[in-house]
Amino acid sequence: MEVFWFIPTHGDGKYLGTTHGARAVDFDYMTQIAKAADTLGYGGVLLPTGKSCEDPWIAASALIPATKHLKFLVAVRPGLMSPTTAARMASSFDRISGGRLLVNVVTGGDAVELAGEGLHLDHDARYDLTDEFLTVWRRTLQGEQVDFEGDYVRVTGGKVLYPPVQKPYPPLFFGGSSDAGHRVAANHIDVYLSWGEPPAQVAEKMATVRKLAAEQGRTVRFGIRLHVIVRETEEKAWEAANDLIRYLDDETIAEAQSILGRFDSVGQRRMMELHGGSRDKLEIGPNLWAGVGLVRGGAGTALVGDPRTVADRMLEYAELGIDTFILSGYPHLEEAYQFAESVFPLLPLNRSKEKEQRSYISPFGEMIANNELPRSKAK
Repeated sequence: MEVFWFIPTHGDGKYLGTTHGARAVDFDYMTQIAKAADTLGYGGVLLPTGKSCEDPWIAASALIPATKHLKFLVAVRPGLMSPTTAARMASSFDRISGGRLLVNVVTGGDAVELAGEGLHLDHDARYDLTDEFLTVWRRTLQGEQVDFEGDYVRVTGGKVLYPPVQKPYPPLFFGGSSDAGHRVAANHIDVYLSWGEPPAQVAEKMATVRKLAAEQGRTVRFGIRLHVIVRETEEKAWEAANDLIRYLDDETIAEAQSILGRFDSVGQRRMMELHGGSRDKLEIGPNLWAGVGLVRGGAGTALVGDPRTVADRMLEYAELGIDTFILSGYPHLEEAYQFAESVFPLLPLNRSKEKEQRSYISPFGEMIANNELPRSKAK
C-alpha cells in the first residue's frame, strides 16, 4: 500500500467555508507540509490544479530541493498545453528530481473555467483530445520522433531529446467516471483514481476499467482520493468532523452547490449525489462522511474514526484492488502528523529499509526526568 498526502495550494484552515481559522498558504507553509510528508514516510504528494490554485509545476519544482524521497503528483492539462511541451516538462522534472515525478492527467470538468483558459470543447470531445494528447506524450517520452494528425492534436517531428529517469515514462494517474473517461484510462493510464465513494460504487468503476484495459491487452492499478479525520476515539473523530463545518452557513452551501452543479463532470455529479447538498445526509457509509463536499469540488468525502477503524476501512478498499491512497486533512500540516503517527503502524505500507530507518514517529518520546525512557501506553 502507498499513502500520499496533499499540498493545499488553493488554501487551508481549521474550518470549511469561512475565513475564521484560515491559514495563508505561502511557500514557507508548502515547504513545511512537504518536509513533514517526506519525513513521516508518505510516498508522495498531490498538488491540485486549476485557476484557484498556485501553478502545480512551479510549486512542485520549488519543493524538489526541500525534500529527499517524496514523489510529486503533478497535473498535465490536455488542451491547455501541447503534448510535446508537456513531455519535455515531465522529462526535465523527472531528471532534476531524480525520478520523483508522477503525472496526473486532468481533462477538466468545468466548461466555464476551461472556456476562460481558451478551451471550448464539450465533455466527450475533451476526452477524445486527451486520448490523442496521451498518444503523443507517451510516444515522445519513449524516444520516438512523432508525426501525428488527429482531430485535435497535430504534431510534426515531435521529439524529446533528454529522456526521463523513470522508464518508459513517469507513471500516469487519471480519474474519469464517464464512459469516455473509462476508455482513456483503459488505453493509456497506469493508475486509475476514484474519488471517495462507498466501496460498492468504487468496485463497479474498477471492474469496468479493468475489463476495458484487458481488451487492450493492458493492466491498470487503482487508487483513491479521500480526506481523513482520525482521532483517538470514534466520538472525538465525529466531533472533529462536525467542528470542521461549524461556521458553514446554508447560503454558502447553496452558492457552492450551484457552482459545482454547472460542471459536466460525471465524477463531480456522483460526489454531489452522495449528500444532495444537505447537512442531514452526510454519513454515506460506515465511517464515510460527505461534509467536505458541501463546499469543495472534487474529492468531497472523508474517512472518520479512531485509528483502527480508519485503517480497517482502508483495508476494505485495498481488498477491492486499490493500492494507492491519496489523503488530506484540515489543516494539512497537523493532520499529516496525526494520520501518520496513529494509522501508519496499522497499515501494510510499501516501505524500503531506508524508509523504515526514517521512523515516522519518535522512537521514544520525551524523556522522563531527563533520565528514563517513557513507558508504553497501557493496553
